[in-house]
Amino acid sequence: MDSHATGIHDVTFVPLRRIPDERGTIMHMLRSDDPHFSTFGEIYFTTVYHGVVKGWHRHELMTLNYACVAGRIKLVVYDDRPASPTAGSIVERFLGPDDYSLAIIPPGLWTGFKGMSVPDALVANCASHAHDPTRSTRVDPYINDIPYDWAAKHH
Repeated sequence: MDSHATGIHDVTFVPLRRIPDERGTIMHMLRSDDPHFSTFGEIYFTTVYHGVVKGWHRHELMTLNYACVAGRIKLVVYDDRPASPTAGSIVERFLGPDDYSLAIIPPGLWTGFKGMSVPDALVANCASHAHDPTRSTRVDPYINDIPYDWAAKHH
């Protein structure tokens, strides 16, 4: 598998293929014969407006398979699993035209993303399980115990 570690145990980013021609572009996301494919539950698409944060959420069973197919997002993952070797770690990754990758996020991790493009970004999720709101937890993106600030960082 052509992927690279992220700093959080079990989270992977897999570079995806784009095949452009004069008619447009094919953008691969996930195939059932990919070595990182586990199972299919549902696929959905979500838009996020510029500057808006969708998060934080954590799923008990669902593995997320995110790809930003239009625009750009800042994806953030936080590991607070007590038994994890990377407990307390945060990964921030900008997905979009510069990094067209599949983000594979296992259950038990906090995730959120912020819209970085005007007017919005489009994210696809090919989840391992159908969404069950009784098996997920949500917290406010700004008022919580997660040690992350969604504000722009000027390095």
